[in-house]
Order: sequence, then structure tokens, then C-alpha cells
Amino acid sequence: MSLHAEARSTAESAAATLALHIDAAFDAVFAPTAPDASPRLRLGESIVRLRPKHAQDVRDVRVRWSLHGAADAPLVIVQGGISADRHVAARGDGPGWWGGIVGDGAAIDLRCRRVLSIDWLARGELGDVSAVTSDDQADAIAAVLDELGERRAHACVGASYGAMVGLAFAARHPHRLDRLVAIAGAHRAHPLSIAVRNIQREIVRLAARHGDVAAGLDLARRLAMTTYRGEREFAERCAAPPRQADGRFRFAEEDWLAAAGARFAQRFDAERFLALSESIDLHAVAPEQVRVPTTLVGIASDRVVPLADLCDLQRRCGAAATLHVIDSRYGHDAFLKEPAQIGALLHEALGA
Repeated sequence: MSLHAEARSTAESAAATLALHIDAAFDAVFAPTAPDASPRLRLGESIVRLRPKHAQDVRDVRVRWSLHGAADAPLVIVQGGISADRHVAARGDGPGWWGGIVGDGAAIDLRCRRVLSIDWLARGELGDVSAVTSDDQADAIAAVLDELGERRAHACVGASYGAMVGLAFAARHPHRLDRLVAIAGAHRAHPLSIAVRNIQREIVRLAARHGDVAAGLDLARRLAMTTYRGEREFAERCAAPPRQADGRFRFAEEDWLAAAGARFAQRFDAERFLALSESIDLHAVAPEQVRVPTTLVGIASDRVVPLADLCDLQRRCGAAATLHVIDSRYGHDAFLKEPAQIGALLHEALGA
């Protein structure tokens, strides 16, 4: 081969190599981000030092937590109602209680966020206390952040009782939170809701005195369902006429509520229910003490948390607060049953 031909061949080879590098760089920059196929899941228990509101001393408290999502991503605290646990997102042995909101590609995307959640504390975890409060739960979350070496969370997203605890966290630990999203929860429990929950607790106590705690939990849950769900859902779901069975008439409403009550009684402990139900009613946060940007989400058909309470909270918040109201047939439980509406609001509230 002549020197001229050899030089031309070398130049062509170099140009081809350069083109390959350019193509690879282009693909790396402009190709869509590949999802993390297996976001990290950590389940843990921490012994933390807390002084419960209704205790005289500081004590060691065991807190069970989960941390789910992409390593080193912005941290979001997520908490739900009193029957929710730390298993927010789907995992190998279960779907998670909010799998439609927290997961790969969901509103709270585990490919680009980490989610921290705890199991609610009850008297069993706190020891000899007369009551458990939303303040105690908020302090437990702050203590877990300390254990994990996390100074600050990007956001706290709470629904129902979790919204109450989120408000308590924002009031007590504002330096540890960038923003708050409170869904179907206010700065106080409404008196009518307190009255209904009081009846629920008395049902459980009465049943316990007669040796049938499960029946008490069943009936308490049935009563709760009449407040959790909206009038429209009852009308649509229970349109069938009554039928005769066992010498009496049975109504469609009865069958639905009985199924819900039985499921609850199988999985919930009576003492835990009594403590957490009472904790809702003891909840009280001065809105002026909530000094982080806040997004409030109300449900037009919610009979547990009236919109008037959320309007009052928004007006009095110590930082900028916005209130969004969604329409749903599901009442208070819309935060569980309306992932599209709730997800859209979370996308807006949490940002990119």
C-alpha cells in the first residue's frame, strides 16, 4: 500500500471512530432516562428518645420505618390514615396501601424520589401514657430522620390522620421540611366527627366487656364507613332492593358494610384502634405555627373533614397556603380511590 493510500485509510478509520463516539454521546444525552427497575427498599426499626406529650419523662421508643426509592434522591415523608402502615408502595409480598400514588412512574416516582414512612405509634410503643397524640407521631418521624442522617425532607405528604401529623410536623419541625401537602386533614377534628368516633370507641369497649372484641371492631368500622364514603357512592352502590333472608329483610347497604367490617376486624388490634381513634380527636395545631409552604386538598363530598375547616386553616396558615378541592363520589376516602386527581395535584405541588 502506498503512503498516500495508508494515510487515507487511517483518516477514514479515525473519522468512523469519531462518528461512533458522537452517536454514542448523542444517545446518552437525548435518550429517555431508563427507569430504575428495582428501587431500593429498606425496612428498619429504630430505638429513639422521645418525650410523649402525656408522659412525664423521656423514654426509648421503638419506631418501625420503611425507606423506598432511588438512593440519594429527594426525600418525601408519606403517611396515611390510622389503618395505614409503613408499606406505602408495592413490594414483593403486597401492593402497598397507596400503590397508585407511590411507585415507578407514579405521582411520587420511586425512580427519582425516596419515600420514608413509619408505622403509627400506639400505647404499646409509648409505654404508660394516657394517650397518643399527633405531636408524638411527628416527633417520632423527626427522630427517625436523625437516625437516618437526614437533615431535611423535600416534602411531607399526609392524608387523613397523616395530614394531621404532617401539620404537627410542620409546626414543630419547620426547619426540617421544604413543603407540606395535607390531604383530607385539618388543624383540628370537627366536633361531629369526634362524636361519631366516640360512639365507635364505645362500641368496641362494650364488645370487649362482653368478650367479643372482633364484633365491636366490625360494627365500629361499619359506622365509620357511613362517614368515610359519599352520599353519591351509597346511592349508586346500594340501589338493589332489599331481599328476604333468615326470616328478615337484608339491604344492599348491610352486605357492603358487613364485608368492610369483617375485613377490618381481621387485621386490626382493638387497643391500637382505640388509641389512634382518640389521637385524631386530640389533634390540635395552631395554623399560625405552620410556617412552611402548604398545599391543602379537600374533597367536596367529605363528611369527616368539612371544607369550612380547610378554608379556616388556609386563611390562618403561617406561610403561603393553597387549597384545592376535588369532586368525588368517594367522600373522605377519595385520597385512596382517586389516584388520577390526587396524582395530578401532587405533581403540581411537589414539582419536577
